[in-house]
Amino acid sequence: MTGSDTGAILAEAMLVAVKLGGPPLLAALIVGVIVALFQAVTQINEATLAFVPKLLALGVTAMLLGPFMFGTLAAYTRHVFDRMIVIGGS
Repeated sequence: MTGSDTGAILAEAMLVAVKLGGPPLLAALIVGVIVALFQAVTQINEATLAFVPKLLALGVTAMLLGPFMFGTLAAYTRHVFDRMIVIGGS
């Protein structure tokens, strides 16, 4: 395994991490901003009001994007194991 192979696998790992972590973080960010605006307008300072909608948004995001996330992770895992087989065979 050369340095370029290692770099390519690490670059792909970072891309997979962004693909898997980006959508839930973006959903939580959007819901958090909306809840914060609502709290600022109504002057309600309730901790659960900020937590529960984010939790629901993360659950919906996981349900909607779960197959995509699983497919991405499975494809990356297969790629890494295939590279390990190629390296072990040579």
